[in-house]
Amino acid sequence: MDGSIAGVVVASSAARRASRRPPPGASFGEAPLPPRPLDPGMGLAVARRTVFRPEDGECFGRVADRVAAGNIALLPRVPDAADRIEQARLRNAIATGALLTSGRHLQHGDPTQPGRNMEVFTNCATAIASFAKFYLLLNGSGVGRSYDDALMAVDWAEAPDLLLHLDPAHPDWPRARADWHRIGVEFGLLPWGTTLDSFDAAQEAAVRAFFAREFLADPAAAPAGVLRHAVADSREGWAKAVELVESLAFAGARGRAVLLDFSAIRPRGAPIGGMQGRPASGPLSLLRAFLNIRRAVIEPARAGALPELWEQALLVDHHLSVEVQVGGARRAARMATKSWRDPGVLRFIRAKEAGGLWTANNSVMVDAEFWHRLRDGGGDPLSRHARAVFEEATRCAYVNGEPGFINADKLEDHRTGAARRKPVHTDGRDIRSARYQVDHAAALLAELSRRAARADYPATTNPCGEIVLHVTGGYCVIGDFAPLLACPVPLEEVTPGRLDDATAALWDARVEDSVRLGVRFLMRANLMDALYAEEVRRTNRMGIGPTGLHEWAWLRFGLAFDDLLDEARSAPFWAMLARLSEAAKEEGDAYAAELGLARPLTVTTIKPAGTTSKLFGLTEGAHLPARRQYLRWVQFRGTRGPDGDWTPDSDPLLAEYERRGYPIRTLRSFPGMSAVGFPTLPLIQRLGLGERLVTAPEATPEQHYRWLMLLERHWIGAERGNQISYTLKVFTDRHDLDAFRAIVRTHQPAVRCCAVLPTRPDDVLGYEYLPEEELPADRFAATVAAIRDPALHEAVDLATLQCASGVCPI
Repeated sequence: MDGSIAGVVVASSAARRASRRPPPGASFGEAPLPPRPLDPGMGLAVARRTVFRPEDGECFGRVADRVAAGNIALLPRVPDAADRIEQARLRNAIATGALLTSGRHLQHGDPTQPGRNMEVFTNCATAIASFAKFYLLLNGSGVGRSYDDALMAVDWAEAPDLLLHLDPAHPDWPRARADWHRIGVEFGLLPWGTTLDSFDAAQEAAVRAFFAREFLADPAAAPAGVLRHAVADSREGWAKAVELVESLAFAGARGRAVLLDFSAIRPRGAPIGGMQGRPASGPLSLLRAFLNIRRAVIEPARAGALPELWEQALLVDHHLSVEVQVGGARRAARMATKSWRDPGVLRFIRAKEAGGLWTANNSVMVDAEFWHRLRDGGGDPLSRHARAVFEEATRCAYVNGEPGFINADKLEDHRTGAARRKPVHTDGRDIRSARYQVDHAAALLAELSRRAARADYPATTNPCGEIVLHVTGGYCVIGDFAPLLACPVPLEEVTPGRLDDATAALWDARVEDSVRLGVRFLMRANLMDALYAEEVRRTNRMGIGPTGLHEWAWLRFGLAFDDLLDEARSAPFWAMLARLSEAAKEEGDAYAAELGLARPLTVTTIKPAGTTSKLFGLTEGAHLPARRQYLRWVQFRGTRGPDGDWTPDSDPLLAEYERRGYPIRTLRSFPGMSAVGFPTLPLIQRLGLGERLVTAPEATPEQHYRWLMLLERHWIGAERGNQISYTLKVFTDRHDLDAFRAIVRTHQPAVRCCAVLPTRPDDVLGYEYLPEEELPADRFAATVAAIRDPALHEAVDLATLQCASGVCPI
């Protein structure tokens, strides 16, 4: 059995035919609509980096053509006339921007989609073992993992001895002095800032000695009885190597030896098939991960310095994730959670403070009992523990933003008991697809599945917190709709809140059609070959949500942020959002019946929507605009060589942006990466709100929480909803630690989850760069003026900027 779920039915074929109804989307029609232009500057840059292919010709309509064709091709039948009508309507919804899907679908969607694995199209997942987490990260998924004591079964002290080999004939074997310098930098062997010019003979000798000591040059020198494993040159091959070692640790293979041979892995800079030809990181990247696991986990665990299994797992996952961080265009995204009841949770809370473990978002899983004991508990040990957890978590969060609190008992699968209805399988089927089948780890997965069935919290979330998933592993395919962009007339022709009846009716119909088409789009993605096919069968989970909410509220209803918080004044907005939520769930039920699938466990969400929103300059997901005008820094793979030119394996877009005058920084904390700054004047600044515009820093924490609770009530809904990904920044120049604690204690129990992030002025945060750097209007204007890009100048009209700042030119 592979991971395909096509043909799995819960109703007879006759019943499904009888339940079929005309496809939604009539408001978009079947004749191709012109594509909406991307936001110049940042929007076009994001599309070039993550969406466009050469054959797209930088036309979003062509993207919509291939994405719609690939999605309809997933049907477990030959598409008929009704399916072709739906494809045409789906194409129009995508091309106009009304249904943005997700960056993953826009990047990879095409008619070959039925032959690809679902992991490439899933934004978020969970994993209960390091090899599964690594495989999902390599496929681009964000991955959550629970590090609860109850779910830990691998003692890495019992791992075999690791011998690491790379053939000296491999192109990535270091030869020249520059190669040894790069090894020294990327393996952390040289002092910070050591340049090639300052790289002296003694340092080179030390790097060469390290290489000779840590790696086995001649496999014939391996001890007798060694288990030899050649690492295949694929995502599956990399994960299989981790599966082998992790399974041997679970089985207690201490005293044995494993030789991992990395020689078959393609060299650094070679194109990665299926990832738009982006440059591979080469064998030394994976080799470094195993070296760090050996030195930072296995050896300390054997010496008794790392006895906690959850901490071993956290370190293993970190060292594997680092290599995904530098292995391509996307950085690894992880969520690490731990129960507040675990004795080691205080050490978990301090993990970021101690330094080094920077690849995950850390959160403590809490529940109503936790908040009750914090508020009303007495002097019993568990109440004292709850207070200690809160005090320490908020102390650390006030310094570096983590950990957060997730209300586990409010998560849908926990609240309804759906997570506990997952069967325990002992044959490895929990992780099985056409591309990847568990062999070594079947016994480990069976043990972990049994443990999960008894765990306090059988569900956790993805890295951004908007999706609830089973701790043993699950997916959610997610997508955005942009109600503003469903507007059937040019935005500049709309007077906010004052539309004629016909335009308003067509706009509203297109918004609802976008939601319904989006639900069907995501459900068809659930038919793909999947690593977690059993869980996809069981849950048919999805998450559709809006983005650009504030622009829509203003232009369609004439409502600014302050109005939205007054539920009576903004009743039409909230009624429309509730109607769309019901439409999404109703469409999910009907389409599942038509396809013979399980009723979706969850349907609604609001995700961060970073990529899709930037394409059209929208506010992202549920968030207020972060700033009025700013530089948005975006990472690209590439560095400069000794001659000052970009190295051959650098992204060619770096040289193009440099030629046009965009600001560029070579990053030191992300080796091999550079960042380009894109001047950004958000669309909402151009819609005429003027002084009524509220940015995220200008809203109070109470207002943010009020907004979040209203969205949970009207969009997520009382049933079959996920969560909202939301970051609330609390400024430490306005709120001291006691005030911060009061905010969290008062408001956090009322929502499913919310990342509360204390922040300070940018110049004292200590980061090498921030994703968004606010600039004063005059400096922003000077930066724009220095860039030779007519499209950017058209989008960032300096007169518009002056008006938004209250200084309209005559």
